[in-house]
Amino acid sequence: MSDNKMIQIHSPLDDSIVGAVPALSREEVDAAVQKARKAFYGWKETPLNERTEIMYKAADLLVQHADALTELLIREIGKDRKSAKSEVVRTADFIRFTADTAKSIHGESIQGDNFSGFSKEKFAVVTREPVGVVLAISPFNYPVNLATSKIAPALVSGNTVVFKPATTGSLSGQELVKIFEEAGLPEGVLNIITGKGSEIGDYIVTHPGINFINFTGSTEVGLSISKQVNMVPLLMELGGKDAAIVLKDADLDFAAKNIIAGAFSYSGQRCTAVKRILVLNEVADQLIDQLKVEMVKLKVGNPLENQVEIVPLINTKAADFVWELIEDATAKGAKLIYGGKREGNLIYPTLFDHVTTDMRVAWEEPFGPVLPILRVNSIEEALEIANASEYGLQSAVFTENIRDAFYVANRLEVGTVHINNKTERGPDHFPFLGVKKSGIGTQGIRYSIESMTRVKATVVNLK
Repeated sequence: MSDNKMIQIHSPLDDSIVGAVPALSREEVDAAVQKARKAFYGWKETPLNERTEIMYKAADLLVQHADALTELLIREIGKDRKSAKSEVVRTADFIRFTADTAKSIHGESIQGDNFSGFSKEKFAVVTREPVGVVLAISPFNYPVNLATSKIAPALVSGNTVVFKPATTGSLSGQELVKIFEEAGLPEGVLNIITGKGSEIGDYIVTHPGINFINFTGSTEVGLSISKQVNMVPLLMELGGKDAAIVLKDADLDFAAKNIIAGAFSYSGQRCTAVKRILVLNEVADQLIDQLKVEMVKLKVGNPLENQVEIVPLINTKAADFVWELIEDATAKGAKLIYGGKREGNLIYPTLFDHVTTDMRVAWEEPFGPVLPILRVNSIEEALEIANASEYGLQSAVFTENIRDAFYVANRLEVGTVHINNKTERGPDHFPFLGVKKSGIGTQGIRYSIESMTRVKATVVNLK
């Protein structure tokens, strides 16, 4: 470490210091990339069964360290205990399934005589090769799971990785790297770089030693990265403004339970959180009654003290932004149904009715516990508002009519539609993607492996 510069990580729960990580210099970033490039040539030649064996060991170690990692997640990012434990266990399952999936992805042979004018004496052997050095950039909200969703498919495919966690989340990222190393990963195959994005972020995404960028984070940063890189493939999961569309024949009690769980888990600090409700006018009042029943059940507070769903937001900047949206909606005439209270960075779950399209909360991603209700007069109006968003991550539709469900699903401009369920990520072998400003490319275990490998054709001509 040059100059012994360290970044202190403060807990969003009480501002206590959880730990510190190195603030790497550009020269140290260069060294990490060089280590990854040097290790690549040996790692890509490592037999697949050896690579997958390391993955299985890492998964087992993750489970063994689950309690310690859960406590770290609570302290470092303010996640509630249930969600923190679930993240660790789910990540172990992800690693195992990644190893399983890698074994089932095979090459193919293509006969020349399948195409007019060519004989069977010409054929192609098609294989998949690793792309090289993958830059994995993960966000604060799932520092174990969303890091692993990039790292494991990259490694099992024969790539090496330079891993840049969000600053808040870096301690969890360090522990994750230690687990992979303890599982037997050779030196240089997985390299963690820590530091402020403002100092090394632009430098690493434009580094000539990087062959692929896998990023999860804000749309703002994603757009910046996409403008800077040249001829480097991107896989990006960005922001969302996921709508829950409630039709007149929906099971309103069921819809309310799903919507509240989807909107307020981990205080809504999730890209796939339900971020607005588009409800048919004739059932809006009944839905609101059910939503209030569910919101009363939400527990608010410090996850170190109690089992809660609503926790302090990650920092003051995030809380200020959410509060701005609440104030804007109030000033423009939205009806406050529930919440609207703030204590420091803790914002109570907030529900607005009669939100109109001139209010910021109708369009902007809050990444916090505020949920707007927009009443609509028809399915077509709901679709028009949903599709007018600059985002296109996910949407949900609640209805008992399967024809209406597919009518809506087929017309929504999003990567995934959930019928009679909250918006959410997973299962992890399903495709996960966004359109418009919500992302580039498709994730999900098989899809991620395919994204971080390239097709190579060897053409054989028999004499």
